[in-house]
Amino acid sequence: MLLSVLLGIPVSLACFFFVGLQHQLQHWVWTSLPEAVGYRVPPWWWPLPTLLLAGLVLAPIVTRMPGAGGHLPVNGLGGTPVGPRELPGTVLAALATLPLGVVLGPEAPLMAVGSGLALLAVRRVAADADARASAIVATAGSTAAISTILGGPLVAAVLLVEGAGLGGARLVALLLPCLLASGTGALVFTGFGQWTGLKIGALALHEVPPNVGPDAGDFLWGVPTAVLIAVLVTLARALGRRTVSYTRHRTAVRTLLCAVAVGGCVTAYALITGRDPAEAALSGQATLAQIAAHPHAWSVGALVALVACKGLAWGIALGGLRGGPIFPAVLLGTATAMACSGLPGFGATPALGLGIAAAATAVTGLPLAGSVLAVLLIGGDAYEQMPLIVIASVVAFVVAQVMPRTVRRHRAEETPRAPGTADATGAAQ
Repeated sequence: MLLSVLLGIPVSLACFFFVGLQHQLQHWVWTSLPEAVGYRVPPWWWPLPTLLLAGLVLAPIVTRMPGAGGHLPVNGLGGTPVGPRELPGTVLAALATLPLGVVLGPEAPLMAVGSGLALLAVRRVAADADARASAIVATAGSTAAISTILGGPLVAAVLLVEGAGLGGARLVALLLPCLLASGTGALVFTGFGQWTGLKIGALALHEVPPNVGPDAGDFLWGVPTAVLIAVLVTLARALGRRTVSYTRHRTAVRTLLCAVAVGGCVTAYALITGRDPAEAALSGQATLAQIAAHPHAWSVGALVALVACKGLAWGIALGGLRGGPIFPAVLLGTATAMACSGLPGFGATPALGLGIAAAATAVTGLPLAGSVLAVLLIGGDAYEQMPLIVIASVVAFVVAQVMPRTVRRHRAEETPRAPGTADATGAAQ
């Protein structure tokens, strides 16, 4: 526990400057540079060269550097902790591509930075450290890294508890060091943010629609909306898995093609709506805050175009590029719910809460973490929305779990079998 606190300070400092640098590079690419060449906002064609550059930078990192630039975002936030040897490639891939408009978030690279630095420190201090102790320290480093970017140490702790699937003494042994590390990380992020004035682009909603308690109409429309969000997220992840198969061969060329395809989707959004292409590019924190603060400034057509274009780009990026999957999913869920909020009896505030919760649950498979994230983001107005938020999380979890199994079963049933062969589905069962 003491080691986790001590490690939480340097890990959080490194992650703070990592996120601050990424945010500054993003501002330069999408705000300062367009203004310098005479555009108030980026023109519709802006994502094409930026994503082409992202692909050109990422391709050699994926094929030549240890760790291939980090784990694939279609696999979620789990997986083996990133070690010190794989850390440089992961950091370089994130800093070089996320600011250029890759439709992914910073949470997975941050966790990699936290675990890699923690493991490096443990190996420096004790070369023969116990494997289980090293795993706990690596997890504590990851938790400290994302403690603020996801809204605070509470969300990180809930993600840990629900994702670990442990109980009793084993859970306590893991939870206490991670809580201490995440609390230390949040304190460092807050203090350095005030001292330096740097913005880190954390997932936060500074304004939300006026609070209106959910009624029968909100539940009537909210449950089908949660189902729709879970279906969209699941379909995008299925596209990501197909993209993984596509990039497995001729990886460098096809990674570049994936980046170009993402740029084409973002460009299509700008051409269809006439709006800023940055709304569909990047991770989605800024666009999420805009929709939450001014939901009526977005037409239903613009929200549908955002879901379609960004959803397609996100699905491709999940399997071909590098980054985190949660932030874009939360934006897609929110945009879908807000597009449905014009239905009779469906309010904007209930739609906002259930959109965040359903999307976060569908992409992580963690309904409790999705509910807590939605409640913390909405803030003081979330108390009355909690029943709808919880129901949306459960519905999205069930749909996201059942849908892939149903698709696999139908495919197995439709696969022709030669006479006399065994039933592959029955054998697998």
